[in-house]
Amino acid sequence: LGGGVENNMETFRVASISSKSRPGTHSSAVFADLSRDEYLQVQQYMLKQKDLDISTLQTTKPSQNFLFLIDLSLPKKADVLGYLDGKSSKPVREATAVVFHGTKGHIKEYVVGPLPNPVYHRDVTMEKYKKELPINARILPLIEYVLLFSFVEKEVFSKLVKLKKESFDIGQDNNLKAFYQMPPGVKSGDRKTWISFFRDLSGMYIHPVGFEVLVNHESVNTYDWRVERLLYNGQYFDTVEELKQKYDSGSVKKIVFKESRNYGSLKPQRKPLQLSPQQFYAEGKRFSVKNNHILYLDWSFAFGLSSLTGMRVFDVRFKGERIAYELSVQEAMSVYGSVTAGMILTKFLDSSMGIGRFAHELTRGVDCPYDATYIDTYRYIDMEAPTRYRNSICVFEHNMGQPLRRHFADFFHNSYGGMVNSALVFRTITAIGNYDYIWDFIFYQSGSVEAKVHASGYISSSYLVNGSLQFGHQVAENVLGNIHTHFINFKVDLDVLGVKNVFQTKDMEFVNMSLPWMPEHYAMIPQLVEKQLQTEKEAALCYDKKTPRYLHIASNQTNRWGHQRSYRLQVVSFAGEHLPEKTLHPLVAITKHKDTEQTSSSLYSQNDIWSPAVDFSSFIEDNESIEDEDLVAWVTTGFLHIPHAEDIPNTVTVGNGGGVILRPHNYFDEDPSIQSADSVYISPGSEYSCENNRMACLAQDICSPVFEPFTYNSFEGVMKFDE
Repeated sequence: LGGGVENNMETFRVASISSKSRPGTHSSAVFADLSRDEYLQVQQYMLKQKDLDISTLQTTKPSQNFLFLIDLSLPKKADVLGYLDGKSSKPVREATAVVFHGTKGHIKEYVVGPLPNPVYHRDVTMEKYKKELPINARILPLIEYVLLFSFVEKEVFSKLVKLKKESFDIGQDNNLKAFYQMPPGVKSGDRKTWISFFRDLSGMYIHPVGFEVLVNHESVNTYDWRVERLLYNGQYFDTVEELKQKYDSGSVKKIVFKESRNYGSLKPQRKPLQLSPQQFYAEGKRFSVKNNHILYLDWSFAFGLSSLTGMRVFDVRFKGERIAYELSVQEAMSVYGSVTAGMILTKFLDSSMGIGRFAHELTRGVDCPYDATYIDTYRYIDMEAPTRYRNSICVFEHNMGQPLRRHFADFFHNSYGGMVNSALVFRTITAIGNYDYIWDFIFYQSGSVEAKVHASGYISSSYLVNGSLQFGHQVAENVLGNIHTHFINFKVDLDVLGVKNVFQTKDMEFVNMSLPWMPEHYAMIPQLVEKQLQTEKEAALCYDKKTPRYLHIASNQTNRWGHQRSYRLQVVSFAGEHLPEKTLHPLVAITKHKDTEQTSSSLYSQNDIWSPAVDFSSFIEDNESIEDEDLVAWVTTGFLHIPHAEDIPNTVTVGNGGGVILRPHNYFDEDPSIQSADSVYISPGSEYSCENNRMACLAQDICSPVFEPFTYNSFEGVMKFDE
């Protein structure tokens, strides 16, 4: 069942589909996320394996064995294509189970199957990662957060009662809120975490108090944990006792508590006078959703929501032809600058936290149009049972606010031809700590697909101390909004007329050209430059080099005009510089498809960033041929964020985003949207005819809201050459 949608009429919603829509059929659940029953079947099977000694309780200690994650295990691409194309049987359905083996000091990944009634499991850790996974590479489960904060309360705050009261106005009955910074240390094996503290107010992330604690929790046994350093008002201390002694003696610069307004609140400051514009479907929805499959006009695709990487679509077809095997989110990374300890090394890798894990219910009429189709999902990550997340995906057709194409013929053959840019949007929103990411896959009637992200939520901040303004702007009293970059990585597995593709670049250069009719005169003329890249290293297009503006995955077939049929990757990004390290950091990388290179990051990257389980540079370093191969594009987009006063209370989406557009380039013989029934054509004398302009009669439709009558007067002002 797709997206974890339950197969009953109470929870499963099928959008109505207009009889005027292109006919099609829903197909294949091979990509469907695990259903609630399948999660439970895997959980029960793993619990029966007595040699694994697994617990599923959220109270499981780090020193014990904990079943942290269950997720779909994607089958091999060749097996899926064989099944989808009717050449082989359906692949075996399996799940991945991740176990934190605290008793043995390592992490294991198991493939469990077949579903729905599993009878086997196999350890695939070495097969996937070519190494053992140390226990300290695990992300913090909920229990470890609880234990950490309890540890700090006992070992730090209980000994600083006077400081807490005078500096933060904190007594026995209330406390500060903690924010855990990542990665935990400076080298592989470290688990030394700076914990920063904030006021217990709305948008706590922008209410820092100037107090941070470094805790060493490398041991799975809490009795071995210890406080290694403290930071108070920009001053470092080796022990709690040292801070207490110097505070009590007056030899430190004290923070004096001052009441401040709750500037992080998102409560409305005035009542709305009118409802904002709403969209509606004049003649019913033109798409349908069934299980994990969507049909929309000429488009069809399967979808899923991975707990780790988030939104993804598969088997994307336009007019029956497969355009892409997979389009998916891979990673959301942010890199911070600061003068204070809690953020100076911060690099958040959200897939290690679980991007899809934090896809909560979408608010009708705000996060998505009121009348969108909403889909429930199920997840099993750091919990005792699969959990249902209602309305966590939405699907809607949307007027994008500008015509897809248009022309008004003023000079000759007076006419108007145009078409509304109405597209299907597949959306989820993830709220990971302070940041909210709005993820959209948009399907246009021109045959283009766009993967796009916008950021909102709260900025991360630090307490203002000497030197802070080198790393951001002050946004509130004693509050620095820290400079940071957002990098978003997408996987684009295009199959352009099959799996034998090439990678081409196109651009232009000016040439000093002799004029054919006046050979003695020269002019600088733009000229087309085309190139076909041959190897993975050659196709790793890095930030520090000039990147060709046209990037194409092309087939060996040609269109009517003899050009190779291709899809273009158009990257929308202003991410800026990458980390200046030795490994490759490509804006776009093209690699040969491998089932062993399924994702560009991993669950373990965040806490062992120095020796990652998945090292993306290895995808490129083997430098395989990319000519006439099954190609995958890995596209990085994003933006630089220098926080400013208008980020209070929180960040708006306008201008804060990026993405990649997949555009047909010589794939068709003409724009395929010319065949759309949404096209409008008006000629003199037909201004009010409904024959080629259904808008002309919309106001007469008794089922529609009240509209002004359609009018069109542009031909009155055209240029007349015959007078």
